[in-house]
Amino acid sequence: MLVADDEAVVRAGISAILDAEPDLTVVGQAADGHQAIELITALRPAVALMDLKMPGVDGIRATAEVAALVPETRVVVLSSFGMDDHVFAALRAGAVGFLLKDAEPERLLDAVRLAAAGQAALAPSVAKRLVEYVAAEDPVDSDIFQRLTRREAEVLQHLARGLSNAEIGAALGIGQATVKDHVAMILAKLGVRDRLHATIAAYEAGVVRPRRNRS
Repeated sequence: MLVADDEAVVRAGISAILDAEPDLTVVGQAADGHQAIELITALRPAVALMDLKMPGVDGIRATAEVAALVPETRVVVLSSFGMDDHVFAALRAGAVGFLLKDAEPERLLDAVRLAAAGQAALAPSVAKRLVEYVAAEDPVDSDIFQRLTRREAEVLQHLARGLSNAEIGAALGIGQATVKDHVAMILAKLGVRDRLHATIAAYEAGVVRPRRNRS
């Protein structure tokens, strides 16, 4: 793991939480985006925790650079302000999720482990809010979704609302292994790297729409 944050106390605190776990090891710390890019390129950690607001090269630019140079490193962005435009920009740049800096240690550990396992560190409540941050000036070609089979489209609907493979399987009456196969095909057909970016693409194309609350 690598931790990038311009506040030394925050870096040290997060690193201590991660290093206390037997299955996690922090291999480097960075004080800004430029240093984060250099260290990630050299060390190639499985996961990088990236603060959004850093001097010089910020977390969004650093995330985009890492996604291009070291795509195997999965970036989880850190924010003090929740789901704002900057966080959404980071997700579009290649981050696989985000975490608030005041999150409980257990949530931090869960997010890191999910990212390391190739899953998006994204809560269902966040998935519902993604639509609010769609970049209308860069629309997604909805025709690409016609490549999906009917079952794959059903899986995408549930995936985009933040359901796990187990929850999708239960909703559709199929096994988790089958769901995993469908998800892999969805990602390949849409040309996206993970579940999170499939969700963003689906919302942007209007293929998935947020459910309206009933009064």
